[in-house]
Amino acid sequence: MNKALRNPVVYVLFILPAFILFLAFFIYPVFTAINNSFTSWNGISKTVNYIGFDNYVQAFNDDAFWKSVRNNVYFILFSCLIQVPLIIIFSLLIANVKKFKGLYKTAVFMPSIMSTAVIGILWGFIYNPDFGLANEVLGLFGVSPIYWLSDKNWAMISILITNAWQWTGFYIVMVLAAILSIPKELDEAAAIDGATGVQRAMKITLPLIMPIVSVVIMLSIAGAMKAADIVLVMTKGGPAGSTDVMATYMIRYAITSFRHGFGNAIAVLIFVFTIIITVLYQVLIAKRTERIEY
Repeated sequence: MNKALRNPVVYVLFILPAFILFLAFFIYPVFTAINNSFTSWNGISKTVNYIGFDNYVQAFNDDAFWKSVRNNVYFILFSCLIQVPLIIIFSLLIANVKKFKGLYKTAVFMPSIMSTAVIGILWGFIYNPDFGLANEVLGLFGVSPIYWLSDKNWAMISILITNAWQWTGFYIVMVLAAILSIPKELDEAAAIDGATGVQRAMKITLPLIMPIVSVVIMLSIAGAMKAADIVLVMTKGGPAGSTDVMATYMIRYAITSFRHGFGNAIAVLIFVFTIIITVLYQVLIAKRTERIEY
């Protein structure tokens, strides 16, 4: 057995099945999408006409496309500036709970295993302008009913809140696992030295869980860039395209009208924008880490 494991061919045979699947379901589709993005292919005919960068030029000259890009940025900013801090706060609170910790972990994790369609419909009832819970609560304070999903001023923030509610629990479990893996001796020693709970959280816990927080931010960015299902269920990109993101823009203006060449161009742009944002984030984190080590 040991002799066989020293043979490089054995390692190649173990890797080969996964590598073939990776080529078939990731590399090949990526290059196929890039190739089709330079065509006017309708997704059905066998004839493929190459039109150069016309699809990209059309997208860049379309105000609706840039509106969808802006909405993706809203998803990213909401996730990084509001959702992630809340994730850290709730994780710290649950980590310090003495009883029913498992119950709290299960409760916050439940929304992330529910279907997005179910969550969209559920929150659609909550946002209902006539009998929804949101307006019922606001009515107690004398606030007039708000048309959450049909008002351009409120539709996007309503979707952002719903999306955050769905995925916050998933990330809390990740951060909570990192917090619970910190040796208790560090916290106890700081407490003996007179550090308060807030000081221990800021000076000990938070620095030690930053690697997992970084992963959470990366996953949030990736999720924000591919967001589509929650928008389709709740508003279908409306009202008047005010909640369109790049993925729903692609579906609205390309896939349903059999403009698959244009749709592939949008898909490539989503991929490129995601890579750019990810690289920028990694560079900023790397520079920050270098300054801290220095």
